[in-house]
Amino acid sequence: MHPIAGGLCTICGERLFSSYALSAAGGEPRCGLCRRLEPAFARAVAYGSYDGGLRELIHLLKYGSVRPAANVLGRMLAEAIARLEADFQTDSMVMVPVPLFRARLRSRQFNQAEMIARAAMKLNPVPGRLRLCEEVLERKRETPSQTGLTRRQRRENVRGAFAVAQPDAVKGREVLVVDDVYTTGATVSECARVLRRAGATKVWVATVARTLKASAQQVEVQLADDAVSVEEFPAAREVPLARAAGS
Repeated sequence: MHPIAGGLCTICGERLFSSYALSAAGGEPRCGLCRRLEPAFARAVAYGSYDGGLRELIHLLKYGSVRPAANVLGRMLAEAIARLEADFQTDSMVMVPVPLFRARLRSRQFNQAEMIARAAMKLNPVPGRLRLCEEVLERKRETPSQTGLTRRQRRENVRGAFAVAQPDAVKGREVLVVDDVYTTGATVSECARVLRRAGATKVWVATVARTLKASAQQVEVQLADDAVSVEEFPAAREVPLARAAGS
């Protein structure tokens, strides 16, 4: 279980492949999606890739109710948050865990995002800088499993699922949304959207794990003043960069 290494999108944290993904001239490296659609959050970071031992550890907490796992995951979340702190423009950050629907919370008896957030707070080097507000967001309805859904279907699945129950807690303030896993970003994006509508000045996202692309599926090149982006390009590894640039 190691931190994510290599080139990443500076907005959503998606993996970039240096051989085939080139940042726009003079700009920070961004994935194709963040170039086309400005996310509702300012930046998202994760500690590690959602696979192997890290995935198993999250499952131990989430589905096996092995609560001590939250302490280990909290240390990882604290490391992810530390990578964001230089960008914070306030000395007091409102930290909001992604909520569970009340029926799911009754069944599980705990919200894993909140448990991990509490563990991370204990490791923050500046006492009081992070203020956990677990009741700011509420999940208004249960959402079907996101497994197997496309990115667009995931966005539609969570659209309208969250509401801000305490707008005064976030109005005019920066907010840090925390969760266990970032998959496509649909859930945290919807949370960020409603928080900004309630008056939050900026929304940041930190998670323990993130699903990363396993292979180069994106080619971006700069041709004169126009950027050409090729998304979901399955043969990207087989196309020489010079040839892609000339196409």
